[in-house]
Amino acid sequence: MTALYDEIIEFIRTQFNTPDEFIPLHVPRFIGNEKKYVLETIDSTFVSSVGAYVDKFEEDIADFIGSKHAIAVSNGTSALHVALKMAGVDSGDEVITQPLTFVATANAITYANAHPVFVDVDRDTMGLSPDKLKAFLEKNAEIKSDGSYNKETGRRFSACVPMHTFGFPCRIDEIVSICENFKIPVVEDAAESLGSSYKGKHTGTFGKLGIFSFNGNKTITAGGGGAVVTDDEELAKRTKHITTTAKVPHKWEYIHDKIGYNYRMPNLNAALACAQLEQLKSYIKNKRALANDYANFFKDKAIDFIEEPDNSISNYWLMALLLNDKKQQQDFLAYTNDREIMTRPIWRLMPKLEMYKNSQTANLDNAYWLEKRIVNIPSSVIIDG
Repeated sequence: MTALYDEIIEFIRTQFNTPDEFIPLHVPRFIGNEKKYVLETIDSTFVSSVGAYVDKFEEDIADFIGSKHAIAVSNGTSALHVALKMAGVDSGDEVITQPLTFVATANAITYANAHPVFVDVDRDTMGLSPDKLKAFLEKNAEIKSDGSYNKETGRRFSACVPMHTFGFPCRIDEIVSICENFKIPVVEDAAESLGSSYKGKHTGTFGKLGIFSFNGNKTITAGGGGAVVTDDEELAKRTKHITTTAKVPHKWEYIHDKIGYNYRMPNLNAALACAQLEQLKSYIKNKRALANDYANFFKDKAIDFIEEPDNSISNYWLMALLLNDKKQQQDFLAYTNDREIMTRPIWRLMPKLEMYKNSQTANLDNAYWLEKRIVNIPSSVIIDG
């Protein structure tokens, strides 16, 4: 098998035109107006949460994904936290999500003083399984006039948070339909899927609210940064208000009408984000070309390259391989990382983490199966020369 691993390493080095040096998993590219816009922001002195670039970024990102409203915030986790609050999640409620996700998904639920409940994923999308969700709710949910309640705990299911893993869309239309039947609002964790669509509609726009992340390792970055998107004008106004410390507009008075959050994206970050967004289409085209090269390379190999699910267009944020078992996964990770090719396993499942080990779960066979086999490989935008 080491001969195959060597062949893979050589292919990756050739793709990235890097014969000897370390190849990271995913790095940002700054080849457009980033410096120009950031310097303009510095010259303006508006570098914090008020400025022209914040407004421009909100307009541009809403236009790109096809949402009526976007609110720029400090990061993807804060975006999800406030989106859950806007969806109606109260202290003591339960929020259904998937066990195969980055820890921020579960943490944001906890920030809202709610309890995460973990339902299995599908193997092909690696995202929340509508079939497993329906089976779980039919068994565990009691529908009342104000929503669905957990028969076991008596708590209200106040939201469902599907996550589009690595930019691969899950079967989000089916999930939304099931949740509507059970009176559960959907908040889409689209942190990784900017530029991905399902059945012709951008991820993040199917549920009541959606969120995106612009962390340094995402397809485009603001250094940090996130966004909440929604078609609901009133929700958008409330989201902007509560993320700006709930300050009532006034020329000089400091009046705050509720407990708010200091979550707004600084203008400095928004300037970087605007420049990055200008290049997003070319970045996705570049990454999809790399994914196609990977797919062709692995076509006749003993390791599978994961391609976008049916009815989907993926941004291929992080590209992934499916190994045969846990031993091969660990052997591959050790062999590649020892040779300066950064690879990594999928996240440890949420119920295996200390703080979530007592959370309610359904059968998680698919998530455990994937956890033992998935490996991410270098996925950065490739710059010629």
